[in-house]
Amino acid sequence: MVDFEYIEEFIVNRMRETRIPGLSVGIVKENELIYARGFGFRNLERGLPATPGTIYGIGSVTKSFTALSILRLAEEGRLSLEDPVDKYIQLKLRISGEPVKIHHLLTHTSGIPALGYAEAFINGALGLDSNWLPVSSADDVMVFMRGYEDWVVSRPGERFFYLNEGYVLLGHVVSKVSGIPYETYVTQHILKPLGMNRTYFNAEEVSRDSDVATPYILDRKGRHIPSRFPFGITADGGLLSNVIDMSRYITMLMNRGVLNDVRIVSKDYLELAERRYINVPWRIIGDEGYGYGLIVSENFFGRKLVQHSGNVLVYTAYMAYLPSDRLGVVIMSNAEGYSMMKMGIYILTRLVGHEPRELWAFKLEDTLRRLEGVYEAYNGTVRVSVKARGDFLVIKSSTRYTEESTILIPEEVSGDYARFYTLLYGAKVPVEFTIKGGKIYMTYERYVFIKRE
Repeated sequence: MVDFEYIEEFIVNRMRETRIPGLSVGIVKENELIYARGFGFRNLERGLPATPGTIYGIGSVTKSFTALSILRLAEEGRLSLEDPVDKYIQLKLRISGEPVKIHHLLTHTSGIPALGYAEAFINGALGLDSNWLPVSSADDVMVFMRGYEDWVVSRPGERFFYLNEGYVLLGHVVSKVSGIPYETYVTQHILKPLGMNRTYFNAEEVSRDSDVATPYILDRKGRHIPSRFPFGITADGGLLSNVIDMSRYITMLMNRGVLNDVRIVSKDYLELAERRYINVPWRIIGDEGYGYGLIVSENFFGRKLVQHSGNVLVYTAYMAYLPSDRLGVVIMSNAEGYSMMKMGIYILTRLVGHEPRELWAFKLEDTLRRLEGVYEAYNGTVRVSVKARGDFLVIKSSTRYTEESTILIPEEVSGDYARFYTLLYGAKVPVEFTIKGGKIYMTYERYVFIKRE
């Protein structure tokens, strides 16, 4: 029997530290949902709890549904992954005369950097920014993209640039080739066959459901501000779902495209999505690369890990699975806070019998937390505070009238020693922390400090 106590304590502590109102988790083993639970509130104002069935936006986890739709159409011979994208859209998508192919959009290797449509649209729709972008369709996005040529950085296939606009175009390709709207295609060929009957694209369906998480924005003072989901364009991040439905989706993926004798895609085509085509710049495991709508690592404690996260500011989500173990996890929350990707990887690490500190990201996180505090030099002559900010430390020194901050970038972390660096007059300066006899010492430039609080 799996002991979930460590996992539950970790979840609650991270929710508390980062002020996440509500969160739901599902864990799948073989064909069974072995754990499903809600934590905290789906609605703070009414005191309603999060449940395993609570609906959240899943953001860019939607991209795997879009990629799966493209793969189905390719398997049927209705398109080729090597087709130029502009065979199906009105926008001419060429880099120095070279066509951008469907494969390039699937892998975010078109050579076009992020144009920021999703960021501007979400911020504007939620009233967070005066920068308003009125896009409600793929056609609108294609108008928005005119002039992309001036921003191109590399030839297709050479470099990874996460491009939300690219997945909007892929959704349009699905509509064009299938002859039906993208949302209808996904519903008819993926959601309904899998029994994902509470997974939605539109506001009307969501409004009829009684177990929907209120989306929240956390303001600068840590207050939870009720918000709304940015309904509109769907193929890059517009699905809303719950951990029960998503557990069925993950089970189908682990079963190589089949659930309850219903085949969604062939094993061969699914495994095209699970290949690493290009490295991604962010690393928790260390060898992450992008497939088709999925992030793939080949060495998660000797196993392949397939995953993706999603974030629309007011909802965050994460799904992952280990094909060899047939073990998967899905997490959803109704506010930004602690990384859902890190939380999911923590859960999987525990479930396969390893300690999270074996991974650099968690070793660093624990070290930063341990090093936070107030430090004093000899006889208290100089006093500074050390705070964690993301993956960095910040040293702050202040007087009645002034305050100075110094960012420390991690270089090495071990049991009783950590080395960071900062820049002083343009030169790299080490900042070292050592633990001796239960005390923490910081050596920085001319000073040695001891942690007092």
